[in-house]
Amino acid sequence: MKRIVQRGLWFEEFETDVVYDHRPGRTVTEADNVLFTTLTMNTQALHLDAAFAEGTAFGQRLVNSMFTLSTLVGLSVAQLTQGTIVANLGFGAVTFPKPLFHGDTLYAETVVTDRRESASRPGEGILTFTHTGRNQHDEVVATAVRTTLVRKRPPA
Repeated sequence: MKRIVQRGLWFEEFETDVVYDHRPGRTVTEADNVLFTTLTMNTQALHLDAAFAEGTAFGQRLVNSMFTLSTLVGLSVAQLTQGTIVANLGFGAVTFPKPLFHGDTLYAETVVTDRRESASRPGEGILTFTHTGRNQHDEVVATAVRTTLVRKRPPA
């Protein structure tokens, strides 16, 4: 039988001016937020203290924005970079135009905004991704520009 192993895309397979939709989305729970927040030593009351958060403009606890960013990028991995990425080279602009709350579902999409061969690493290329995260109401809750080093297709 033929065997197909899930992997990300080789450098040559990436296209610009294409929206890569990543599904399924990820519904964020209170446990996710509290665990991530405490694991990362972020004691911000907006994430942990329901009584405090009720008195803010949001009226409830917010999902830690670093969890939102990590999940946004993570949602793209299976489709784009599973087993083909060499390294993250950096993040550019990251924004959180709307908050994410417990019970919200995060959906991700990615556009490749730049693609070039590596000048110093044969067999690899550099990609710039613009990731966009939307909640279940199609509101943008996060954006991030990420530069990565990705392997080219190995010789046959």
